[in-house]
Amino acid sequence: MQYEEDKPVAVYAQGTPTNTQLDHCLQERILLIDGGMGTMIQSYGLKEADYRGDRFAAWPSDLKGNNDLLVLTKPQVIREIHEAYLAAGADILETNSFNATRIAMADYHMADLSAEINREAARLARIVADEWTAKDPSKPRFVAGILGPTNRTCSISPDVNDPGARNVTYDELVAAYMESTGALSKVGLISS
Repeated sequence: MQYEEDKPVAVYAQGTPTNTQLDHCLQERILLIDGGMGTMIQSYGLKEADYRGDRFAAWPSDLKGNNDLLVLTKPQVIREIHEAYLAAGADILETNSFNATRIAMADYHMADLSAEINREAARLARIVADEWTAKDPSKPRFVAGILGPTNRTCSISPDVNDPGARNVTYDELVAAYMESTGALSKVGLISS
């Protein structure tokens, strides 16, 4: 199978509309979602060079801890984690994109990579889920696009001396989540 960005992932899972498959499975059994990605990544003991890979070897800031970046620099690690959760019985994989908004990625000077990271996180999870579904079509695997809270808030002031101060606007948050969710949903299946 090959994947491309311009078809929504929510529409396809092994050629059947995902919502139909998901509804059917939910009528039959309790579905299990995978566990924490960050704790699994920590178990690999990755170093700064692992986070950088070749592409970001000369990046001007530290990248260790940017777990979402690993979909670009260490995709085999993310793939292994997805496979471990499916082997343990998970039905639903979460994308490795918890902090992959433009706002959170700005801490690493990588805001412009947000969409790419989200697309790749969805693509990797979708590939693994589809491979496991192909092995056992009676137990389809699903992918959930995941985005956590940003490291900025528009409801609390970052300055105790200025209660009205904000380090992000509501519109900036909306734009960041729209970009990330749009990228997560654009990974899809094409026939070979």
